[in-house]
Amino acid sequence: MIKRSSKNFINNLLKDNQSWNILDIGCGYNAHEAATVICDIQDLSHYYKNKNFVKLIGNNLPFKDKEFDFVVCSHVIEHVKDVALFIKELERISLKGYIELPTILEDNLVFENRKDHLWHMEFDDDYNKLLISKKVQFLEPVLTVSSAKNFLKYFRQSLVIELFWENKIDFIFKESEIKKFTKLSRLILIRKFFSKLIRNLIK
Repeated sequence: MIKRSSKNFINNLLKDNQSWNILDIGCGYNAHEAATVICDIQDLSHYYKNKNFVKLIGNNLPFKDKEFDFVVCSHVIEHVKDVALFIKELERISLKGYIELPTILEDNLVFENRKDHLWHMEFDDDYNKLLISKKVQFLEPVLTVSSAKNFLKYFRQSLVIELFWENKIDFIFKESEIKKFTKLSRLILIRKFFSKLIRNLIK
């Protein structure tokens, strides 16, 4: 089962279950405060001195079956080459978890996402499935990661997909429905903006 949720709901769930063994995977320097174990491809053991840190080497997660009560996976899946294996590994090591992903809009807006992200993510609310497709850059990025975080305060639902899963993460791969497109450039956007502005001024 996988369904839409919210980070607030997850935070309250973890507060109410402080005895849980909780993994945060791929979090970099931003691990969830409730995490008891942190795993990343970088060696961040010096940063997480008061936590149990495990460095990820290879594709398989270095944990036992159902070792965790909960796993936090925020802005990770879109980076992973073998995404199907990674999802199966999440299911193997945990009973349930939280997945946070960029929407296609956010993925296209942010400079840093252009090279690092491999997949677009959508969520099918009718069938409760994660839809995964190869990334397509529809427009030239206009935001940095830090500026995008400021946008999240006001446009979170437009920029982030928040999901809660239990027992199974239902997903399918799909082909992009757009075969040919003209990438929207920043120059075109600026021209359209000033054209509209001038028309409004002379009315």
